[in-house]
Amino acid sequence: MPGQGYTAPMNFAQLSPAACYQAMKSHDLRFDGRFFVGVATTGIYCRPICRVRLPRQENCSFHPSAAAAEAAGFRPCLRCRPELAPGFAVSEASATLARAAARMIEDGIGDSVDLAQVAARIGVTGRHLRRIFAEEFGVTPIQFAQTHRLLLAKRLLTDTRLPVTEVAFASGFSSVRRMHALFAQRYRFSPGHLRKEGRLPGADADGNALTFVLPYRPPYDFPRLLGFFGTRAIPGVESVTGEAYRRIVRIEGDAGPAQHGWLDVSWLPRRHALQLRISSELAAATPRLLARTRRVFDVAADPQEIGAVLVGLVNGAEGLRLPGAYDPFELSMRAILGQQVTVKAARTLATRFVAAFGEAVVTPFADLTRAFPTPARVAGATRDDIGRLGIGGQRAEAMIAIARGVDCGELRLDDLQDPARTIDALGAIRGIGQWTAHYIAMRALAWPDAWPPRDVALLKALDLPNTALGQRAADARAEGWRPWRSYAVLHLWRTLEPLADEEN
Repeated sequence: MPGQGYTAPMNFAQLSPAACYQAMKSHDLRFDGRFFVGVATTGIYCRPICRVRLPRQENCSFHPSAAAAEAAGFRPCLRCRPELAPGFAVSEASATLARAAARMIEDGIGDSVDLAQVAARIGVTGRHLRRIFAEEFGVTPIQFAQTHRLLLAKRLLTDTRLPVTEVAFASGFSSVRRMHALFAQRYRFSPGHLRKEGRLPGADADGNALTFVLPYRPPYDFPRLLGFFGTRAIPGVESVTGEAYRRIVRIEGDAGPAQHGWLDVSWLPRRHALQLRISSELAAATPRLLARTRRVFDVAADPQEIGAVLVGLVNGAEGLRLPGAYDPFELSMRAILGQQVTVKAARTLATRFVAAFGEAVVTPFADLTRAFPTPARVAGATRDDIGRLGIGGQRAEAMIAIARGVDCGELRLDDLQDPARTIDALGAIRGIGQWTAHYIAMRALAWPDAWPPRDVALLKALDLPNTALGQRAADARAEGWRPWRSYAVLHLWRTLEPLADEEN
C-alpha cells in the first residue's frame, strides 16, 4: 500500500534477468505485459504469469514486447496466450511517442500509411521514430505491426467463429495467402490447425456477436466506473443495465459509408478481466474497438504505480480508473453541454441534441436506437437550430466550431495528439474555457496528467479558498502528483461525493 514501504514495479529497462525470473517464478501480476519470457528448450515465449512448468533460468531470455520475442525466433504459448497480456501506460516522453505509434498500428491506422506518415502524425522524423520504437519495444515498427496482426488473427481464430478469410482481413493482412505464409513461418502451424486445436469451449456462442476478454492489473473498481457512465448515459445511445455498459458505436470506413453497430462491456472479477462483446457487423473494426475499449475502461493502468505517486489520496480506492470515450467528438459535445449545469441537466440537453441531430439505428436492444450526431451533421447546423433545444447561443457556436474543425480535419481529437496543443486549440474557440479544454483532454485524449483550472470542487476537496491564491496553492500541490494528475482529480472529486458535481 502507498505510504507503507510501497514501491512501484520498474520498467523493463530497469529489470535484471534475475528480477524477471523471480517475477516469473512468483507469477506476479504486476509484471504481466511488462516483459515476455522466451524458453530456449521449447522455442516458445510466455507471459510471466504462465502456469506451465517453470523452466530453468539459464534457458530463459526476457523481451520487452511480444514482437521482440518473435523476432528472436520464439512462437507464442497457446496456454497463457501472449495476445491477452494487458498493455502498459507510461508517461516518459520518448516512451509516450513510441506507444502513440504503437496505438496507430493497433488501431489499424498503420495499415494504410507508411512509416513517414506515422512519424509525421506524432510529430517526429522517421529516423527518430525507429530509434525510440526500438528502445521501447526492441523491434522496428514494421516488425511490431506484423506481430500485432499475427496475434490478432490468432485471437480471432481462437475466440470467434469468423471465417478464415474474414479473420485475415480483420487482422490487417492483404490476403489470406499472406496470413497462411506468416503462420507457417512464425508459428509452424496453419490457421486451420489453430482453430481446431485452440478454440475455447463456448467461445463466441452468440452468432450475432464476437466476444473477447481484456485482462487488467488488479485492483479494478468496475462498479464505480460503471456508475460514472450510468449517471451520464444518453438514452438511445447507451445504457447501463445490470452489471454491463452497452452502446451504439460508429466506425468510419476508409472508403465508403460509416458502419454502425453495438458493443457491451461487463466484468469478470475472478479472471481479473473485462468481457467485450461486439456486434458481428463490426467484425472488420475489431482492432480499433479492442484498442478503444482498453482506453475507455483504462485497462492498461497500473494502480500500484499511480498509487505510489498519489500518496494520501488513494485511501482504499486503488482500483479507481480514468473513464475514457469511444468517440472524442461526442465527448467534446457533451463537455460543452455540461458547462455550468448539473450532470442531470447536461444529460437532458444531450438527449434532446441526439433526438434532433442523431441517426436512427436498428439494434437487437430496445434501449439502443440512435447514434450520436456526426461532426458533419453538427457542422451544418445553425446557432438557431441548436438554440431551439434550450442550448445557449455561445455554447451552440462552440459546438458548431468544434464540429467544423473536426469535419475538415483542422482539429484532431484523439489520444495521438499532443494534449497541450489540443488544449490550446480548444481554448482558442469562443465559449470554451480552460476547464472544459482540460476535461476534454482528460477523457477524450485519455490524458493522465490533466489538471482542470478553477475547479470549485477540487479547491473544496483540498480545503482551499476559491480565490487566485487558493488556485496557486492547488497548482503547487498538484505538481507532486505528476504525471497522474487526472487520477488525483478523480480521487479528489470522489472525496466530495455525492456533493461534488465535476461537470459544473
